[in-house]
Amino acid sequence: MLAVQYNTVQNPTERDTRDIWEIRQELADEKKRHSDLLTSIRSLTDVVNKYEDVEFDNPELLLKQTVEELRKQAGILPVAGPGVTLTISPSLELKQFGYEIEPISPDLLIRLINDLYRYDAETIEIDGQRLTYNSAVRNINGKTTINSEPIENVDIEINILTQTYEKAQKLSNYLLASSFRDEFFIDNLQLTIHDAQHSLRVDSTVDIQKNEYLTEK
Repeated sequence: MLAVQYNTVQNPTERDTRDIWEIRQELADEKKRHSDLLTSIRSLTDVVNKYEDVEFDNPELLLKQTVEELRKQAGILPVAGPGVTLTISPSLELKQFGYEIEPISPDLLIRLINDLYRYDAETIEIDGQRLTYNSAVRNINGKTTINSEPIENVDIEINILTQTYEKAQKLSNYLLASSFRDEFFIDNLQLTIHDAQHSLRVDSTVDIQKNEYLTEK
């Protein structure tokens, strides 16, 4: 029995084949996620403290601010702020030689979105579709879809909002130094990364359903 246990510990059924850089990248991602959670907890704690503060003289204003912030996060209200714009278009070679042009694949788009959030993206809009907490990028019947809406255009625009202009610059510099442009080129697409801007606007993509039968008395 001891021999069997020793052999199990020394020879696991599955070996970890990741190299040191992959492990470091995963560790960095976990630390970033941990930092984001701490920031979120701190923000929510501040809101709770304000509600519990008996000296706070305008709880209605605080409630309105909280509701407005939640509506922005849900995509109900338009938002504006510093950010970066990306454009995706077919490579010039495909246009010149008349090849069939395919829109961006879901896998490449998901990888781009994950990296954008990793580098402090607050709000993302892709081809007019704003990403919210319940958005999904899928392949439906061979088409890349966002919020169940297919991406029909081969020329698309991605707007990314960040908290500060400095973070927008950092995001732009990261994308310029990354391998994303090469990966898009492999898929016969051209990724253009524009300079950071002080003000971008992302519209609401959520339709508010109003009940016409209930009235206040």
